Amino acid sequence: MSGSPRAAARVSEAGDGREPSGRTPAGDVLTEIVLATFALNGRFLAEAEELARPAGLTAARWQVLGAVLREPRTVSGIARVMGLARQSVQRLADLLVEQGLAEYRDNPAHRRAKLLIASDAGLAAVRSIHGAQAAWADGLTAGLDAEDLRRALATVEELLARLDGGEA
Repeated sequence: MSGSPRAAARVSEAGDGREPSGRTPAGDVLTEIVLATFALNGRFLAEAEELARPAGLTAARWQVLGAVLREPRTVSGIARVMGLARQSVQRLADLLVEQGLAEYRDNPAHRRAKLLIASDAGLAAVRSIHGAQAAWADGLTAGLDAEDLRRALATVEELLARLDGGEA
């Protein structure tokens, strides 16, 4: 890892005479994780654009459709789960409905906040991506230990829970 381009961007002190960060060692590692996550997010979004394009979707539209595959959600609920701005999700949801890939349904819990649900065409579009996404995921993780990935996921989920709980 030390020979990677990201190693030069490390924020922890490596005896190079820079000022101490003022963070704990865990805080230094978290800061490195944040920077790596920014890079990973950009790469994942670029890959998602390529995977979604044959289905006539963008990464953002695929993301919003994905949020309502298992259950209908309000726009604000989608935004909350995905960590996106409500206005951005509203714009995407309206486009999906306009394209026939999703529908708004009445929400029994709230008169004004409609529920978004994937239409049959939206479900078909997402399903059409599945094979390519599975091959991509399997290729990217080839040689990685599934248990290591589960531990990484658990750590990410713990950080998300702490952020959601206001522990930051």
